[in-house]
Amino acid sequence: MKSPLRIFSRVAMIAIAGAALSGCGAIDRIENIGKPPALAPVTNPVQEAGYQRVSIPTPAQAGPREANSLWRPGSRSFFNDPRASHVGDILTIDISIADAAKISNTTTRSRANSDDANLTNFFGLEGTLTRILPSGANPASLVKMGSDTSNVGAGSVNRSESINLTLAGIVTQVLPNGNLVVRGHQQVRVNNELRDLQISGIVRTEDITSENTVNLSQIAEARVSYGGQGQITDVQQPRYGSQLYDILMPF
Repeated sequence: MKSPLRIFSRVAMIAIAGAALSGCGAIDRIENIGKPPALAPVTNPVQEAGYQRVSIPTPAQAGPREANSLWRPGSRSFFNDPRASHVGDILTIDISIADAAKISNTTTRSRANSDDANLTNFFGLEGTLTRILPSGANPASLVKMGSDTSNVGAGSVNRSESINLTLAGIVTQVLPNGNLVVRGHQQVRVNNELRDLQISGIVRTEDITSENTVNLSQIAEARVSYGGQGQITDVQQPRYGSQLYDILMPF
């Protein structure tokens, strides 16, 4: 029987591990009890933590423009081009996602094994088995084993996603071939619920319309994040103890 001190020490270790997993997130949530989610300040995206400059293979650059030429590379006319083309320019990004996926799998597996062994005649020595083996040994049925296994599995995925949003993005980098690295971040707070939308990717100047807009389908390496924070979102998340139990429980 385990001592109470040992049981208490194990419970304490589990509690400490759970507290370590929650980390600063739990402390921040406790400090913000009764307060609405804070909006992120407007900052330079290049200076944000985790920002990385894009470095990918690009085609050879076009030759330099002649000094006396009236034509501007990427322009649609001789007049000023209102489309975003420089670092700091703003363009409108239309996000329209309508994805659907349906997968169904069924697996059935079974196996039956049977092993029998006997030693009824072995140069007349089979009679000595009763002296070597435990009492009750029968040379006609020394080994008889069997096993049955059966496994039935079924899985299905039925997913449907639909997102239609529009937000403004800013050009954070111009690649050597003229493509633009754009990033957009939008937050909307309604009562105590915060909606957070982020998008980033690479845009060709040719895909930007005359209204200075671009569709999500024309953004390469697109990264879209749409989520929220607040009391309603918090209720929909399992507790830290439940998450820790799901991770540690092997069954």
